[in-house]
Amino acid sequence: MEKHTMKDGRDINRTARRKKATITAVQWGLAIIVLIIIVFPIYWMLVSSVKSQEEILLPVPTLWPKEFHFENYINVLKKGNFARYYFNTAVMTAGILIGQVVTGIFAGYGFSKGRFKGQNFCFIIVLGALMIPLQVTFIPIYIMMANWGMSDTFLGLILPEAVSPYYIFMLRQTFMAIDDSYIEAARIDGLGRVGIITKILAPMCRSTLFTVTLVTFTNGWNAYFWPKIIAKGEKRRVLTVGLAYLKNTFAGAESMNNHEIMAGAVMAVVPVIILFFIFQKYMLTGYSKAAMK
Repeated sequence: MEKHTMKDGRDINRTARRKKATITAVQWGLAIIVLIIIVFPIYWMLVSSVKSQEEILLPVPTLWPKEFHFENYINVLKKGNFARYYFNTAVMTAGILIGQVVTGIFAGYGFSKGRFKGQNFCFIIVLGALMIPLQVTFIPIYIMMANWGMSDTFLGLILPEAVSPYYIFMLRQTFMAIDDSYIEAARIDGLGRVGIITKILAPMCRSTLFTVTLVTFTNGWNAYFWPKIIAKGEKRRVLTVGLAYLKNTFAGAESMNNHEIMAGAVMAVVPVIILFFIFQKYMLTGYSKAAMK
């Protein structure tokens, strides 16, 4: 009887180990598939940026360039005023960041620690704004910007995105998790409301601030729809719109230059990738803390 019991125990353990190994193998398999799906487009963009147009159009795609054509990057710089595009994109992104950080911090404080009439109703409106895409509201916004004389200006590029419901929501959730005793202690020490926000709450929410700032930077840097509408000439053209114009030759006719478009895309995405690798640990920590709240 005892031998049968020991044998049954070993069988159960063996089955449990086999089941655990199968689950681990499935998890690793799914992780590898997801990684390939995410990484392969970036890899394809990189290798295509140094291919010739003829190689890109081959019926059977090549995973590695037969010949490296680094002159694609030089041709891109000649065809478009990329120094101007970089400058315009940097100014627009910086303006959007500053606007969203300032409004997000103070609105997040008001919705979390403030007490005013209609507080919950106003926050519901903010949440509702999360569900409305720019494509729905761009016509009245464009008319308003045009009436104010902000077409083809940096203010016209920045103002419609200067407030982010997502930023306000994230900071509101983070501020709510901070005990009010910190605020009371700061008031006893003589800090005013602005001092409490900037010297107490904001430093305590550093991870969330890094997270939403990186997301805001990425969205601003990659913005296409609104800059395409409001910036009519090359003077305020941003990188994403400039890339769309790479398919045109100097004569204005469309040309088959996918290799140059890929090279331009690589040049445009480099700042985002660099920032991601610098701040990824803060980003992951910020999302984890937000999820716990």
